[in-house]
Amino acid sequence: MTTLRIAMNGVTGRMGYRQHLVRSILPIRDQGGVTLPDGSRVQVEPVLVGRNADKLKELAALHDVEHWTTDLDTAVAEADIVFDAAMTNLRAATLTKAMLQGKHVFTEKPTAETLAEAIELARLQAETGVTVGVVHDKLYLPGLVKLRRLVDEGFFGRILSLRGEFGYWVFEGDSQPAQRPSWNYRAEDGGGITTDMFCHWNYVLEGILGQVKTVTARTVTHIPTRWDEQGREYAATADDAAYGIFDITTPGGDDVVAQINSSWAVRVFRDELVEFQVDGTHGSAVAGLRECRAQHRSHTPKPVWNPDLPVTEPFRDQWLDVPANADLDNGFKLQWEEFLRDVVAGRPHRYDLLSAARGVQLAELGLRSSAEGRRIDIPEITL
Repeated sequence: MTTLRIAMNGVTGRMGYRQHLVRSILPIRDQGGVTLPDGSRVQVEPVLVGRNADKLKELAALHDVEHWTTDLDTAVAEADIVFDAAMTNLRAATLTKAMLQGKHVFTEKPTAETLAEAIELARLQAETGVTVGVVHDKLYLPGLVKLRRLVDEGFFGRILSLRGEFGYWVFEGDSQPAQRPSWNYRAEDGGGITTDMFCHWNYVLEGILGQVKTVTARTVTHIPTRWDEQGREYAATADDAAYGIFDITTPGGDDVVAQINSSWAVRVFRDELVEFQVDGTHGSAVAGLRECRAQHRSHTPKPVWNPDLPVTEPFRDQWLDVPANADLDNGFKLQWEEFLRDVVAGRPHRYDLLSAARGVQLAELGLRSSAEGRRIDIPEITL
């Protein structure tokens, strides 16, 4: 059995720990590795990497992980794969270091703070020939898997629009601890919801509908003062809400308008923390991360607007659940398994640094659109 040593940088952070270590790599290890097409298996050996030795030692003992280190350079040198979930402003240097040493890379996003850096990383991937995967977790989650299946099967007819709502209230940190790290709200540390979430929305829109052609955005810092992990007051210099409109062209040539609201200053009144509604001439569907409900044209009621009478239509009950028709595992774990198979086969991963660069581009142009108050065309990236 082949064993791949994975240096997991930033594993003490929320995403690195919960989704990538606990819900992906450790289950893969404990199930005996990943089965390859020929029936053989590839096992994983995680090495926990970070800056806090006490935390790393504690996590290693808790999860029966033999190796941990605060020495990133040594971890990279001794690894087969380098995974990065550390702070955004440190990521490009880590990925560059790994690829120059011929290491395969699996990384969170955004991959860089600027489009120029993101494109340079994609060029380096092409030059070194290593296999690189960028986390596109939402496309592997049950709700969006079902939504994509409806698109592929022609359920919507001509697709007209997509509407997305994402977000929740992140406490300021004074009376109640914040659920997100304080650097998320400091632009100088790479924070901001546009930088964070537009990278996701780019691959979601590409993966479900097609290529994003334009962006019109309005970014806002709704909560100007927050408190950090030590209870110290600080100025929130990064945006905590972004309201975006995107023009999309589908592979079939249809033009689709997408609108996505993202906010860490909103309270949830929907079934999931993120939901996407796709409307078409033949049907509509609403998908969250896990569930998806649809309404076909033939089952669409004919509501009549009358503000003088109470609503009696059970609108939610008129939609039908879309079945999974498959056993859908954790989305992060599924992408890890696909990436590991690609590494062993020596082939490119379908979600690579060029895809990530388009996400960085959308975030960068979204911020520019807000600053200049106008719609911006998105040019094609060439290496």
